[in-house]
Amino acid sequence: MRLPEEPEDQMQINIVPMIDVIFAILTFFIMSTLFLTRSEGLPVNLPQAGSVQSQPQGQIVVTITQEGQLSVNRQSVRLPDLTNQVEALLEANPESIVVINADEQVPHGQVVTVMDRLRSLPGVRLAIAAKRPS
Repeated sequence: MRLPEEPEDQMQINIVPMIDVIFAILTFFIMSTLFLTRSEGLPVNLPQAGSVQSQPQGQIVVTITQEGQLSVNRQSVRLPDLTNQVEALLEANPESIVVINADEQVPHGQVVTVMDRLRSLPGVRLAIAAKRPS
């Protein structure tokens, strides 16, 4: 006696989990590229200059806000401690450029004072941040 053959289930490929994985990977890449373009300075109104050049990523950013507050790589610092802080960062990466990111309303004398203290460090390379004119 022969049993009736049961029909085989139709094979299906469910692509919904694959689409979920693709979107998760895409989200990861988008988020990781956003973190690659990090900025170490505090928000200040930079002066404009026509000869602005991009600097490499190895930067130590010294920011002077409109109120005259100093920070090194977003960490607040007092003027007497500025050279020690920058010197420690230069020891970790001697090829770094120290970028002075001063608000355009900061008195010229204060910027010169910061530059003078930084120039006392051996082998320091300084740059001044500016934005291109619109």
